Amino acid sequence: MFASSSSKPTVIIIGRPNVGKSTLFNRLIGKRLALVDDQPGVTRDRRIGDAEIAGLEFQVVDTAGWEDEDPDTLPGRMRKQTEVSLEGADAAMFVFDSRVGITPLDEEIARWLRGQEVPVVLVANKAEGTQGDAGIYESFSLGFGEPVALSAEHGEGVADLFDHLWPIIGAKAEAAEAEAEAADAEDGEDAPAGPLKLAIVGRPNAGKSTLINRLLGEDRLLTGPEAGITRDSIAVDWEWTDPRSGETREIRLIDTAGMRKKAQVVEKLEKLSVADARRAIDFAEVVVLLLDATRGLEHQDLKIASMVLEEGRALMIAINKWDVAEDASALFNGVRAALDEGLAQVRGLPLIAVSAKTGKGLDQLLCAAFDLREAWSRRVPTAALNRWFDDALEANPPPAPKGKRIKLRYITQASTRPPRFVVFGTRLDMLPKSYERYLVNGIRSKLGFEAVPVRVVLKSPKNPYQKD
Repeated sequence: MFASSSSKPTVIIIGRPNVGKSTLFNRLIGKRLALVDDQPGVTRDRRIGDAEIAGLEFQVVDTAGWEDEDPDTLPGRMRKQTEVSLEGADAAMFVFDSRVGITPLDEEIARWLRGQEVPVVLVANKAEGTQGDAGIYESFSLGFGEPVALSAEHGEGVADLFDHLWPIIGAKAEAAEAEAEAADAEDGEDAPAGPLKLAIVGRPNAGKSTLINRLLGEDRLLTGPEAGITRDSIAVDWEWTDPRSGETREIRLIDTAGMRKKAQVVEKLEKLSVADARRAIDFAEVVVLLLDATRGLEHQDLKIASMVLEEGRALMIAINKWDVAEDASALFNGVRAALDEGLAQVRGLPLIAVSAKTGKGLDQLLCAAFDLREAWSRRVPTAALNRWFDDALEANPPPAPKGKRIKLRYITQASTRPPRFVVFGTRLDMLPKSYERYLVNGIRSKLGFEAVPVRVVLKSPKNPYQKD
């Protein structure tokens, strides 16, 4: 039986080998957690991840490819694991390769699924262009209705899964969200959030390991003048006394390998180190991008910053080696201006001058990191959110392109860490990007999300009988 500590609904991905189940899994969770390769049978064990489509949150389970083999063989035992995974699930996504069409093994899987009590959503993968049209028409014979045509590799059509999954798991997902909101309210603002997961990233030789050693008060990490000493991401648990309150706070410091320009990374070991650093960013809550004061802000720094924001992490900037900076005031102001121009999607990121050698600015850095995590984790009550939304629409109503009225009905916060909001309305495909930016900027400035990445999803009903 599938067991989960989460109250979110559970959706199992099932299909024969090499139809793109793991690619779809990675697409839904938003990261490459499952290994993907052209050869069949890469996935052997079940892999679980948190997925989200237009505010609909659920747990998704990747399974091994279904093969018709003896139960005592490895493929047979893998199939047994897949069968067991369906017990206790709320829905199953039955994936087939639309370019290949329906195979005898697909038909066998369909017969087995029809004998189960779990609702099935049929998914026609690899349906980019018109190559999969014949396979899509052929799939109606399986008895699961119209398939969702998509390309997991390119992301085309994945959003259409919302309309098929919502009637099945929507009520449970809403109940789980309400339960989470109630738990947040019961815990209160002062509830402990666990150790602050703080990753230090940057170009090689910016002083990341030296900075962590200074914080710890010991030579915990290997340092030296050579660039690229750190290869693996190293996590160190540590306690810090907050000078504002005298409170002891837990921090997990994560040192990472330096990230050079992609064109300069040619050795396999360095490629693996950079990949490991990217995984560390995904694990972190707050990421400190460390700059070298002797080199200032470079294009590679902006690329690293953009990557952190795309991953939804809270980001702050620290200029290290401040003790040897020349014309410090001009340097600080220049970096501030360049950040606001180069990262226009998140203006006002915390920028702090530090020195790993002398200890300057380190308490200020950690205070800002805890404040940033609090904003990154904030949930706005629905009533307050919609009061702001109504005021924003009244102050600046959405345009009416070609005389067609765009109606924005309401907004909800789908999740936190990072904060995600879903706007419901009609004709949202006609809403200009400038108006989306207006809403995002309003959320940041009016609701306390100034320096954290904010996600806004637009959702229109597809009921042809609904009146605008």
